[in-house]
Amino acid sequence: MTAVTESLTPLRSQYLRIKRRYPEAIVFFRLGDFYETFDSDAELTARELEIVLTAREMGKGVKVPMAGIPYHAVDNYLARLINRGHKVAICEQTARPGDTKGLMDREVVRLVTPGTVIEPGLLDIKTNNYLVAVVPGEEQSGLAYIDISTGQFAATQFPAARLESEIERLAPAEIIVPKGCGYRPSSPVPVSELDSYRFDNATAADLLKEHFGVATLEGYGVGHWPLAVSAAEAIVAYLKETNKDSIAGLSHLSAYSTGEYMALDENTVNNLEIFKNATTGAIAGSLLGVLDSTKSPMGARLLRRWLGQPLLDSKKIIERHMIVEAILSNNAAREEISRWLKPVADIERLANRIRNFAALPRELIALKRSLEAVPELARALRGAPLEGLRSELKEHPDLISLIEKSVEPEPSSAVGEGGVIRSGFSADLDQIKDLATNAKSFIARLEAEERVKTGIKNLKVGYNQVFGYYLEVSQANLAQVPDRFIRKQTLANAERYVTPELKEYEAQILSSKERLAEIESSLYRQILGQIGQSADALLTLADAVARLDVFTSFAATAAANSYVKPEIRDQGPIAITAGRHPVVELCVGPGNFISNDLTLENEGSQVIILTGPNMAGKSTYLKQTAIIVLMAEVGSFVPAARAEIGICDRIFTRIGAREDLASGQSTFMVEMVETAAILSSATRRSLLILDEIGRGTSTYDGLAIARAVVEFIHDRIGARTLFATHYHELVELSEKLPRVRNFNVAVTEDKGNVVFLHRVQPGGVDRSYGIHVAKLAGLPKAIINRANRILLELETARVVPATRKVAGIEEAPQLSFFSRPPKVVDEIKKLDPDSMTPKEALDRLYEIKRMADEN
Repeated sequence: MTAVTESLTPLRSQYLRIKRRYPEAIVFFRLGDFYETFDSDAELTARELEIVLTAREMGKGVKVPMAGIPYHAVDNYLARLINRGHKVAICEQTARPGDTKGLMDREVVRLVTPGTVIEPGLLDIKTNNYLVAVVPGEEQSGLAYIDISTGQFAATQFPAARLESEIERLAPAEIIVPKGCGYRPSSPVPVSELDSYRFDNATAADLLKEHFGVATLEGYGVGHWPLAVSAAEAIVAYLKETNKDSIAGLSHLSAYSTGEYMALDENTVNNLEIFKNATTGAIAGSLLGVLDSTKSPMGARLLRRWLGQPLLDSKKIIERHMIVEAILSNNAAREEISRWLKPVADIERLANRIRNFAALPRELIALKRSLEAVPELARALRGAPLEGLRSELKEHPDLISLIEKSVEPEPSSAVGEGGVIRSGFSADLDQIKDLATNAKSFIARLEAEERVKTGIKNLKVGYNQVFGYYLEVSQANLAQVPDRFIRKQTLANAERYVTPELKEYEAQILSSKERLAEIESSLYRQILGQIGQSADALLTLADAVARLDVFTSFAATAAANSYVKPEIRDQGPIAITAGRHPVVELCVGPGNFISNDLTLENEGSQVIILTGPNMAGKSTYLKQTAIIVLMAEVGSFVPAARAEIGICDRIFTRIGAREDLASGQSTFMVEMVETAAILSSATRRSLLILDEIGRGTSTYDGLAIARAVVEFIHDRIGARTLFATHYHELVELSEKLPRVRNFNVAVTEDKGNVVFLHRVQPGGVDRSYGIHVAKLAGLPKAIINRANRILLELETARVVPATRKVAGIEEAPQLSFFSRPPKVVDEIKKLDPDSMTPKEALDRLYEIKRMADEN
């Protein structure tokens, strides 16, 4: 081992020492203008980034795989690795060239992980990038999250059953868990393990108090939540290991309660297409796509958060509605607000980049323009509901003035190259910039002066990198060279000289670039530090601007699509008049969507059995009801003529068929698991949207399960429920259960063709029109004709089934509450339609109907 170590180059030994400290990360090792990767890191990097894999001798008999990327393009490559869940250790040269002899000192300055990204080019401006720490428990769990790009740092403690829904809501980029705890989220999120002692309740509170410099955590609202405190301290510890600079942004911790918001499980989010279209995966075609008319990145992120956290407090919901109404009612003010929101940059992320001394000059100019828009935004807010928001739009003339005086309005270079700090801000910098920029005029002046003094008309002043500045005199004029000229170089046809004045100027010129970089960088850091002192105030302003942006977006969407303010009740019905699906309505065009009414109430029409054929609009009706409720509780106006919403604590949806191959679950098993989860979590205040329960098994089993589910919801849970089904036999439940109502999606037939009316009306239906839908889908005509004949045979012969054997045991006939009376069937079999006149057939039909009614 010693012999091998001795044969390595010093560079190789240095790299291996660093790599041993970061075994789980790809080490980007700075070599000149490149970040190099070695060994297995190089193979992985070459494969993931699709770059060339090379090799290099790094010791006697040691040939090492390598893959490198230009340092100036690192963000692009880094983003691709981080997005695939990798961690990258950035290893920089820590000394300037010439400061050390031999091997350049290097160290890892930052460990980049999916949850610790701060570079703008690596972040989605409309989405938060959350790092989440979890302390899982049997009864209670603790959770903390941070977006270090915005400074949001919050913690909570809640029943363990709500952990997955909260993880799904946050959609974190990375999760931290205690080593060996075994917890893994259901969604594919990169998980990092920390030593268990980092989560120790006994020390976490003390460490967190030490970080914030406080004597108690009660002021942050987490003092009584030990698991939340442990999770928050784990985040602080993790950031100290990965990105020490970001610790400066952790100046405040917020407590929040999941009980303040409606929890949305993954199925509901996906079924309602809240954030993305189920088919394309894009925002277009989702509820977010409809509602997002925000102008700023902060507003876009806040809108996404609000959609994931519908409120349960009626007062807070109504307050939001009142603000939207005030903005909606004044078109001129709304247009003015939108106009002044457009130039507002991402103040939230800018404030943290400034506090971490990472903001670029152009970002300071963007901040200045944003702050200049704030007074205009405040002036546009008129009316009582807007006064509170207006008071939060604090002006910052001191920051505007500082940036105006110090930073060039259009920075022409990077910091340290002379094009960032404005002339007049620093006399020292101006002098150095003059020296650097006036070199040509000095040379021309010196050349003219020396020609006059010496009488040598073709004397030249020149420069090269070897000898520096010089005066060049041809051989023919050497006799005129004065004694003050000092010979520097002899050429074939000329001599080159220097003078004390030229040597002094050369020294100034050669040091001016270094001095310029040092002074401008120092001044720029001072400017960032001065602005950074107002970072908390800027974050408060950013929050107010974001809320104004979301409210204005709600108002603009309501104005464009004729939405109305819903009436919010702590208790009461969900009563919707002329409700519409916001996404489908935009797809079909204005005026083409068929609106429908709905009333769900715990004491009256608690359960609606909705029947009707496929493609008639049942699914749209189900989803639009849930979406209208969600929109109302978020604070938005809703697509309806009128809406009264009794607050729902949860929205549950069981829509669509899918299988889980990874866990070996069939379509029916997935359906039953999801249904079981809903029935165990729903309360009287919940809204249940259930579609085709029981369809994944045999007809009789499926119908039995569907009926039992309806009875359980009606008798035990009491939740407001929309229950869509193809089992039209379930409509008989309305006669047995007092709070069950039947509705159907209307269709009509025209010359044997089904016409979907997309209108929901009272009553049930007694057929499914499945063959008609198959015809529309393009099945061959022969199949359609044969299916119609088979259906007629089945309907004619539908009697109580014979006994069957299950596991070798003969069972009694499976009884069904929808079986046709045998006497009626017998009468139908006696008919001879070919020998009957139309009147006889009609009379006989009425007689059979009477017999059926009597039975």
